[in-house]
Amino acid sequence: MSFVSMLAPVADDMQRVDEVIGARLESDVPLVREVAQYIIGSRGKRLRPALLLLACGAAGASGRRAEARFTLAAVIEFIHTATLLHDDVVDESHLRRGRPTANAAFGNAAAVLVGDFLYSRAFQMMVEVDDMRVMRVLADATNTIAAGEVLQLMGSHDPEVDEARYLEVIRRKTARLFEAAARLGGVLAHAAAPLEEGLAAYGAHVGTAFQLIDDVLDYSGEAATIGKSLGDDLAEGKPTLPLIHVLRNGTPAQAGLVRRAIVEGGRADFAPVLEAIRACGSLDYARAAARGESQAAARAIEALPDSGYKDSLLELASFSVTRAA
Repeated sequence: MSFVSMLAPVADDMQRVDEVIGARLESDVPLVREVAQYIIGSRGKRLRPALLLLACGAAGASGRRAEARFTLAAVIEFIHTATLLHDDVVDESHLRRGRPTANAAFGNAAAVLVGDFLYSRAFQMMVEVDDMRVMRVLADATNTIAAGEVLQLMGSHDPEVDEARYLEVIRRKTARLFEAAARLGGVLAHAAAPLEEGLAAYGAHVGTAFQLIDDVLDYSGEAATIGKSLGDDLAEGKPTLPLIHVLRNGTPAQAGLVRRAIVEGGRADFAPVLEAIRACGSLDYARAAARGESQAAARAIEALPDSGYKDSLLELASFSVTRAA
């Protein structure tokens, strides 16, 4: 199933979400409009808003509460985009989705401040929904994401980061917004607690799988396909799972090479590090971990009634592992 056909059940809803996004990017400050439209206009997969819409459909959301799904899907995208803007500044990234990052195009100050604008606009919009449960889910998720970003920063250039700490960063920084998006589908549908928790668990597992494969693609993808430079994680001294696996399973020489590369950062050692990763089977190890998360996601929604929405959620879990970008 292609990505487009996977999201077919919510294709019309996604158009409505795009309309909300366009309308709510309006600002009387020209630079805010320009930077926000630049980053939103790069049109990533919009995976997180789509997840919220699919979860709403799978849980049977209907009526007035279901109408809030368009606003909340846009909120999810704004929060995600704000994190990207801030991440690119922290990581000094220059390429995302095949285009110059906002900080490369407009400067760090503009990128950070427009990220703040998107966060604050997201909170304005979630207040308009007038549902304390919705606000709590999104506020808690946003706070957890911020803490995850700090935790990742603390682990930068640190070869002592182990797999458990690496996964903790993923669950906070990446998986939590997937979890919130899927949970909100259950909240809007007034789903029974076990179904809502199942959707939340599904989102957390899919988000973890998604990040695991992102970290694999940094060493195995094609730059033109993944939309960023290969070796960015190594250049930033990020101890991702492929590197952690070499540290734990490689020869002393391989482990020493990777340890030095993490501490020093840069791309000078990319080729020998990649050779060590391949020799140790570290990419296969990370892919296997992602498959485990995907399978756990599928199990988490077994209780959902059969529907095209559920089928798409199951396909999305598979896609998170098999994607090339």
